[in-house]
Amino acid sequence: MAERLLIANGPIFTGGEDFDLLEGHGLLIGDGRVAKIAPLTEIRSENARLLDARGKLVMPGLVNAHMHFYSTLVRGLGKAAPARDFGEVLRNLWWRLDRKLTLEDTYHSALLMMLAAVRRGATTLIDHHASPGAITGSLDRIARAGTETGLRIGLAYEISDRDGPEAAAEGLAENAAAVRFCREHGGEHLRALVGLHASFTLSDETLDRAAALAAERGVGCHIHAAEAAGDQEDCRTRHGLRVVERLRRRGILGPKTIAAHAVHVDRAEVETLAASGTMVVHNPQSNLNNAVGIADIVAMKKAGVLVGLGTDAMTVDMLEELRVAIWAQHYGRGDPSQGFGEATGALFAGNPAIAERVWGLPLGRIREGGPADVVLVDYDPPTPLDKASVLGHLVFGASQSTVDTTIVAGRVLMENKRLKLDIDEERVAVRSRELAAALWERF
Repeated sequence: MAERLLIANGPIFTGGEDFDLLEGHGLLIGDGRVAKIAPLTEIRSENARLLDARGKLVMPGLVNAHMHFYSTLVRGLGKAAPARDFGEVLRNLWWRLDRKLTLEDTYHSALLMMLAAVRRGATTLIDHHASPGAITGSLDRIARAGTETGLRIGLAYEISDRDGPEAAAEGLAENAAAVRFCREHGGEHLRALVGLHASFTLSDETLDRAAALAAERGVGCHIHAAEAAGDQEDCRTRHGLRVVERLRRRGILGPKTIAAHAVHVDRAEVETLAASGTMVVHNPQSNLNNAVGIADIVAMKKAGVLVGLGTDAMTVDMLEELRVAIWAQHYGRGDPSQGFGEATGALFAGNPAIAERVWGLPLGRIREGGPADVVLVDYDPPTPLDKASVLGHLVFGASQSTVDTTIVAGRVLMENKRLKLDIDEERVAVRSRELAAALWERF
């Protein structure tokens, strides 16, 4: 059970579209919620344990809106042939890897990434999983890791026709089972979307079946959209349409759907995304690493698209991803005066809005009555810190600091940089290395 806590003596960054920076305030937590935010003189803290935030910045737990836990065990793998384009990245590495994953691989990959997320202050992560050789039960393994770590986890299995109709049908069934499980047992921590790979590996029939499942269960889809130019080329050649228009016609888009990447979308597609209310998640480090381009989030934001930020498994550190997002916008637009507000807005306003649509909870921000997902970061500002300067401090200062404490739903997952979970990290690491060695041999 979550204890009663009082966080005091540190500035509080509230997050969200209408964020504030509060000095001299206390944050009272009880029953998993933020019970009160007020000047310390106005807070009665009987039976509350004090968390002294002196020398720290108090901020909301961060949201990662697009993640792939299953990539963990590939770290250091050197067996993939060099890739000259994004298609070869998929064929030479990721599609070879995901076919070899076992259910135990899936569980340990997720658990390791989640432990790292706790250490980096990411408290809500929306995952996108693929393991064609071990589909049934894979999302259950990720959910189990989420329950053990105490994080809020979004589940989705990547339906695709690339491994045949049986795998596509099994992926559809795994998503349906996950949605049902989250409704019945997920509480406020687990949610599920209908996962899909990308237009170029999906038939019209499979898209239609996924759209029907999502509509029937009242959830959205989670799909890669126009990540690389090849997705658009395939769609125009085989379907006579651009990717976003194809997804619109097949019923995939909408205010509950996440379209990851959207690097190669034109003006009409941006307008369609905005008009449909579809959420777009920018993943700059992955896009740069794969040399597919830089999504124009400035144009998307101007058009009214809800834009968030993900890491695509390149990291679990959302402030690191934010920094790269800003530099990428500067470079992509050839103007260092553009992109800062759009990138910071994607993390601190867009991601909370996306999480609220998925969870139905005001996540990613600190508000009275809202979930008590709070992070304390070591930070003693060398220059004035106030509402006008706090984003600059987050990007150029706090991003280089260490997370001291991570709290989810009022439960302290890490304090004084030490995990407070009933998980043997050394045992997990040893087993992970054993599983990775076996996976690499199969690869």
